[in-house]
Amino acid sequence: MTVSAAAAGTFTIGPFTDQALTVNRMGYGAMRITGEGIWGEPKDKPGALATLRRAVELNVNLIDTADSYGPYVSEDLIAEALFPYPAGLVIATKGGWERVGPGKWTHNASPKHLVAALEGSLKRLKLARIDIYQLHIPDPAVSFEASVETLARLRDEGKIRHVALSNVTKEHIQRAQKIVPIVSVQNRYSFADRESDFILDYCEQQGIAFLPWAPLGQMREAHLALEKEAETLGATSLQVALAWLLKRSKVIIPIPGTSSVKHLEENIAAAALELPQPVYEKLAAIKVVPMSLRG
Repeated sequence: MTVSAAAAGTFTIGPFTDQALTVNRMGYGAMRITGEGIWGEPKDKPGALATLRRAVELNVNLIDTADSYGPYVSEDLIAEALFPYPAGLVIATKGGWERVGPGKWTHNASPKHLVAALEGSLKRLKLARIDIYQLHIPDPAVSFEASVETLARLRDEGKIRHVALSNVTKEHIQRAQKIVPIVSVQNRYSFADRESDFILDYCEQQGIAFLPWAPLGQMREAHLALEKEAETLGATSLQVALAWLLKRSKVIIPIPGTSSVKHLEENIAAAALELPQPVYEKLAAIKVVPMSLRG
């Protein structure tokens, strides 16, 4: 069997502009190619570089990263592995959430920081313009409108092709849309973690791409369900989870991440896995307590 991200079909990001980008519906998330705790250089740098190159060989043409992954390490590795970039490769990055230590995040989505973050990403990625630039997360200490207006201005200056959001509510999306077109949203979402269901539905109505992160179930019951169906289908648990996402909505573009070529190939193979409707419905029926309500 030929493994290819193209088997998942395509989605056009930004269809309402003359700068639309058509990508295969199986992307790659580049957070895991950094060191432990998303901090520092990877233990196996040659392996990380090989994984990035293999992703492109498998027709992945959407790579998602952020300046905070490392910090900076993920973007540096992408450029080292892939520059000069092949035609049609879309790199989406983020700013507004800083990595200050292993496993530690801090908000910083001030206009001043976002400008500096974008300039840093442009330099590290060796680009004159970022195809998709995402506000990593709203900053509770900064006006959300001020953050989005900054990205809109940078778009007008030609340094960003498309503005996008991450870790947001439906209200955030609607507020941002009053300022600038929003082409994608990246939230936590899986068959067993559907707090963002109504946000996904809104994105579908609006033609906005939805990039789910954490595609595996978050609790033991969910993992057991995946394992059972995976065994029946002759697939891995993550392949079944990814196939469920692809079937859930045409606007979903999964971005599974790994630092292993072997695992990358397994993940991308999910692009061709057709999930039977009864299996899809059985997994969709699993109810997991929302993370925000867990003790």
